Amino acid sequence: MISVTFKNMRLQDLQLYLNELLHIAEVPDYPNAINGLQLENDRGEVTKIAAAVDAHLPVIKEAVKHGYDLLLVHHGLFWSGAQPITGASFEKLKICTDNNLAIYSAHLPLDGHATMGNSVVLARALGLEETAPFFPYKGYPIGVRASVDLTRGELSQRLQKILGTKAHLCAGGTEIIREIGIVTGGAGSEVAAMKALGIDTFITGEGPHWSYTLAEELGVNVYYGGHYATETFGVKALAAHLSEKFKLTWEFIDHPTGM
Repeated sequence: MISVTFKNMRLQDLQLYLNELLHIAEVPDYPNAINGLQLENDRGEVTKIAAAVDAHLPVIKEAVKHGYDLLLVHHGLFWSGAQPITGASFEKLKICTDNNLAIYSAHLPLDGHATMGNSVVLARALGLEETAPFFPYKGYPIGVRASVDLTRGELSQRLQKILGTKAHLCAGGTEIIREIGIVTGGAGSEVAAMKALGIDTFITGEGPHWSYTLAEELGVNVYYGGHYATETFGVKALAAHLSEKFKLTWEFIDHPTGM
């Protein structure tokens, strides 16, 4: 792994470091994720990092307002697929190029990262120190699991404290929790898979309507913490890591969707 600390942080150097750190080339993902550097900047340097969940127009405007030259995100510019560069798509690119803002995106490589992934950092915030990677997507684990001895009430309180909002609970399982599985974001449709893996309590972001009724039938507790809320952890951890290693200023731009 690259371990050099750069005196002047070149964007290219930071890109190479992140690509290796996050295993960008090895981790499978959805076609529109396009992990890695999605947009370079004019000066080719990084002095200030903004971290955010989504690379959409309000976030980009906030980043350039405060003079950031790299926006580090979980959901990048291309989730809607190929489309004409008009309207908001044009405006986003113009604002970035006019204001020297580069964009780097990491989706599943950040979800399942062993130390800075959404799932493992959320688990640590809950006080779950001994976790194991699980729930592979094309061979790459994107979640973590932990053996615990908690009540639903205790877990609800911990989640509310770290998420800043009350998670919606399907109390389909037992009051005493023994096996927690965490897969952040939109993994709620995987309730049956959780049951098959011996998970009695599943923490995720959101799921389809039928996932709630299925969880009741299968006897699984499901905490729907919000897609956005459960995926703030990885970009924050990654930006903090870069700040410490390369002495770069960073800030989290909070723009919740409520979903």
